[in-house]
Amino acid sequence: MLLQAAEWYNYPGLELWKFANLAIFTGLGIYVLRKPISQALASRREAIQQELVRAQNERDQALARVAEADSLLARLDDDVRKVQEQAREEVTSEQQRIAASTEREIEKLKQQAQREMETADKLARKELRQFLAEKSVQMARESIRVQMRPEDDTALIRESIGELRRTTV
Repeated sequence: MLLQAAEWYNYPGLELWKFANLAIFTGLGIYVLRKPISQALASRREAIQQELVRAQNERDQALARVAEADSLLARLDDDVRKVQEQAREEVTSEQQRIAASTEREIEKLKQQAQREMETADKLARKELRQFLAEKSVQMARESIRVQMRPEDDTALIRESIGELRRTTV
């Protein structure tokens, strides 16, 4: 049996010396590389910690920017409301101004129309008086022609000549 037990040590591809060689090489590698590996791991840990600190700082800054953006949005709503109120006030004042201006224009037009009507009335009355005067004179002439006799005509001519002599003297 001992032979059989020894045989497995030398089984092809499973020789014990290979395992011993691997263990010694791994042990020496760990012993030799222990310090540089621990330094590399420590520096890597430090770099990761610094990266975490930097990420935390960036997160804090991002949260601050988000808070600032939220406050700006809140103020934006207030600003929009203020602008809308101001626009409503301006519209109301503009409507009042336009209404007042329109009233003044209407009053001016009424006064102008009144003046034009008065002028037209005066002109029409003057033309009517002139027309009536001309018609009266024309009717008087017709009446005198119809009623005038030749003796009256001679008397009027003499009277007119007498007046002319008195004015020339």
